[in-house]
Amino acid sequence: MSLPPEKVSELKQIIHNHLLKSGIRGKIREVLAENVRDDQGQSHQSLSEADFLSALQNRGIIDDVMKDLHFYQEAPMDAKNGSPPKHAPDFVNKEITQPKKYNIDPSRCYLFLQVLGGKAFLEHLQEPEPLPGQVCSTFTLYIHFRNQRFHSKPVPCACEPNLEEGFLLEIHRDGKGESNKMADATALLSVSDPVHLVLIKMDTTSETTLVSSYFLDWRTVLSSPSGKTCFAIELMGVGSESKVPAGVLTVSLELYPPLTETLSTDIISTQQSLERKRTAEKERLFLVYAKQWWREFLEIRPSHQSKMVKIFAQDENGVNRPVCSYVHVLRVGRLLETPRQAARFVSLLAHEKAPVVGGGGGGQEQWCTLMAFLCRGKGDCEDHATLLCSLLLGFGLDAYVCVGTKAKGGTHTWVVTRGTDGSITFWESLTAHRYLHQAIDPEAPPLTPQPKPSSPYRTVGCVFNHQTFLANCQPSDAVELCVFDFQNQSCWKAMSEDALKSVCAPGSVSSLPPQPSLCAPSLDPAASSNQLELEMRYLVSEHRKDLELATVWDDHLSYLLSSALSAYELERCTGVSCGNEEFQDAVRRAVPDGHTFKGFPRHFLHRSARRAFATCLRSPFCQEIVSCRGDHVRLAVRARVFVYPENVCAVWLMFACKYRSVL
Repeated sequence: MSLPPEKVSELKQIIHNHLLKSGIRGKIREVLAENVRDDQGQSHQSLSEADFLSALQNRGIIDDVMKDLHFYQEAPMDAKNGSPPKHAPDFVNKEITQPKKYNIDPSRCYLFLQVLGGKAFLEHLQEPEPLPGQVCSTFTLYIHFRNQRFHSKPVPCACEPNLEEGFLLEIHRDGKGESNKMADATALLSVSDPVHLVLIKMDTTSETTLVSSYFLDWRTVLSSPSGKTCFAIELMGVGSESKVPAGVLTVSLELYPPLTETLSTDIISTQQSLERKRTAEKERLFLVYAKQWWREFLEIRPSHQSKMVKIFAQDENGVNRPVCSYVHVLRVGRLLETPRQAARFVSLLAHEKAPVVGGGGGGQEQWCTLMAFLCRGKGDCEDHATLLCSLLLGFGLDAYVCVGTKAKGGTHTWVVTRGTDGSITFWESLTAHRYLHQAIDPEAPPLTPQPKPSSPYRTVGCVFNHQTFLANCQPSDAVELCVFDFQNQSCWKAMSEDALKSVCAPGSVSSLPPQPSLCAPSLDPAASSNQLELEMRYLVSEHRKDLELATVWDDHLSYLLSSALSAYELERCTGVSCGNEEFQDAVRRAVPDGHTFKGFPRHFLHRSARRAFATCLRSPFCQEIVSCRGDHVRLAVRARVFVYPENVCAVWLMFACKYRSVL
């Protein structure tokens, strides 16, 4: 990076003034005189510059100068206000509260993405400005780039939301053994991964809404001589509103360090055009193949026309993609330890169909990208099933997503795994329930005992994962009669794996969204449990005060409820009930003779004390405990928050009371 002549002279003057002020010049003269005397005493060779610099370094003079000048290389300066830019912290789940310095590896290339504000969010045009301390709806922006995830501070929803945040994104080189080499402009141009921006709205009841999902091609910055560019991006809505603008974000992109040689805009646009043409051609060829494959499937049996065979599905932006592209092998390190724990985690993500203006149609089908699903924290059964299948594949299981119907006739998706012993297990992604499947043999003699259906599923039309798509071509698509022998071509018609790889394999086409990994939880389970329990005690006391009842808490009894709540969560994770005997024995010891004990557990997917208490009061059992009247009444309440990846929580509450029985 070169400086203009006037800046160079100004910098020289600053250094000159600093040397005069600190007395460094006198120290340099002393070192020079000593080295000259030593040099003359030993030989008549001239003193070299390297020897003199070495002497200055040995005396610590260079270190003193650098220390006094206060050079900081950890954080680039913001051109607007001369301060270090705001950025996301190292760990994505920590709240971003203030600008921090961050270490930059000088051998790496970084992209600093700065959001400078939002405007034209017309849905919030009449939104009143919130008062200090007032609870209001908020916007949060989530970022994903090459397996790096960040999020902004939540800001109040407004027509011009104050979304001002910076994110430091590291750009890796793909070549093996070259991860520590500095990438040049040509190498960076080949990095076609977009920056995925997801904007989430959270209302005052903690309900989340997906506002927009946008893929930003950052490579325009490669043509900027200064290594920095600023522009506005138009965020579109999602689902049925994917053609309607949701708002505008002003963003700034800056490369660090700046490129020595930039690319022309023509080269960048040509590269982008080539990628789009290559993707369009692959997608066209796959569509031609899929149509031919479908015609062959219908020729097998005319009734196949009505089977639930789904080859394509629309994402939140209204883009049609092969269903196999929604599944990938997802390994999460130590965040989840077992397949059943993975099923429990997926079931804790709330179930909600995509909203439709006007209703009446039962909701619109919308298969979300994984990033949008995780940021929103809820989705339809297809989102749950594809995530669970991806996790089970990561655990080494032979897993597939099933598309069919449930007992009541509604379209549904779930997961099936095949064991090496031939066992077939259904996984319900919304509840984490597992069902062992045994097919009924329709040709067996009438008196032969047949297995009873254990699952709630009625029909299955197709199964798929990240590299396989199979359509059910058996005479009946009833689940109870279905044989899950995928190698049997008379039962299942398979698509070409090569055709699927051409459009579904990672990196095969530029239109595929990047797949994020899961984030470790940042919530403290103990602190969250304590806070929720304190709030719940306050609400119970206020409720009893309204009924003109005194409230006396039994701390020991409250503590004993913990083992029951832990046993409930363990049973949800493993399907095995354990620990209940110890809890019952402890309660018997804690409740004196002649007293009555009552307990009421409830399970929630949120940490809102008021919402949970209002829900509990709708139950007559809970109402009876909380409003208990009698002699020597003692109340107890225990809250346990079990935290999973993505800060997904399983919340257990238990209300209890003991009182002296009066005949």
